[in-house]
Amino acid sequence: MVKVVKRDGKEEEFIPEKVVVSILKAGAPVDVARRIAKKVECMVMERENVTAKELTRYILAELKKVNEEWYRNWIVFDQAVKRRRTEEELK
Repeated sequence: MVKVVKRDGKEEEFIPEKVVVSILKAGAPVDVARRIAKKVECMVMERENVTAKELTRYILAELKKVNEEWYRNWIVFDQAVKRRRTEEELK
């Protein structure tokens, strides 16, 4: 099973449903959220681990392809709630 290396260095199991929930918070409907989560899962399933930043990069790339507004919602949420400058971090 793939491990996610969190920003603080801790590791946890990759759980696709967490990706779904995050995408839902950005405003996407369930079917789109599940489709993106499945695509991201396929991107990482052969790996031993993936960093949280890599995971975010994959998710946001897919989200942006589908709906720019949902992508923006994610960025705004990260900045307002998590105090993260996600777009700058991912460059």
